[in-house]
Amino acid sequence: MADLRVSFAGVEFENPILVASGTFGFGREYGAYFDLNELGGICVKGLTLHPRAGNGAPRVAETPMGMLNSVGLQNPGVDAFIAEELPFLRQYRTKVIANLSGNTVEEYAIMAEKLSDAGVDLLEVNISCPNVKEGGLAFGTSTEGAAAVTRAVREKSNVPIMVKLSPNVTDIVSIAKAAADAGADALSLINTLLGMRIDTQTRKPILKNNMGGLSGPAVFPVALRMVYQVATAVDLPILGMGGIMTASDAAEMMIAGADMIALGTALFVDPLAPIKLKRELEAYLDQRSIARVSDLVGTVQVHV
Repeated sequence: MADLRVSFAGVEFENPILVASGTFGFGREYGAYFDLNELGGICVKGLTLHPRAGNGAPRVAETPMGMLNSVGLQNPGVDAFIAEELPFLRQYRTKVIANLSGNTVEEYAIMAEKLSDAGVDLLEVNISCPNVKEGGLAFGTSTEGAAAVTRAVREKSNVPIMVKLSPNVTDIVSIAKAAADAGADALSLINTLLGMRIDTQTRKPILKNNMGGLSGPAVFPVALRMVYQVATAVDLPILGMGGIMTASDAAEMMIAGADMIALGTALFVDPLAPIKLKRELEAYLDQRSIARVSDLVGTVQVHV
């Protein structure tokens, strides 16, 4: 059978199948359905410095080939995660990736220090958050904002850091380069695309927050394009995500340049999706006599 092991930013993963932040909670619920050791890693629910109740309902809406969400980073806060959730996750071999979100550079730095000292394997830095000191624009929409957060986290973290890129930008490559130059060890992309639905009877947006993040198969071609663009421009390992549903999707994303992949919306369709995809990916590799999954990465043959 093909070797599924992946070395990513200095961390050794048993396989390249991860679950995306915000879609898997802290693993307890899904642990009732399958052995969490089957996963390469878990990107836990987005954490903030203080507990957050999240946005009002409705917070989720269906769309053709996807879904919108505006949960609003509901979470117990970084200290509660370290005290109550991390010990549970540490029962398993699977790698733990802590996703952190802040409204100021200082908040990111504080959380980075707390989480890396607590012993997570990797930090995923969500730069899609509003910078309250700069008028509310997301850190990830400017090279300066992305670099500032990355530098602050790099300074305080003793574990590898992975910056999660927003697709809601004009040029994702420039943001990726800024994060790389500021000390990122890896990149993850894409976060959700900004979208909206309206109830034609009430003429009000379906989501209480009016707009939300679009995910699912509808965004896959956009995610694939952005992964390809970043992989050809920046020499950092990439965690690719955005609409992956099948082993063929996963292989396509890796061929485009992703070293590992994460499932998100697929989990809402089928809680066993990561396990099924892992088996299908093994079969895909074996049928093509590909010895190592890493041999797929970046092998796209573009037209010239």
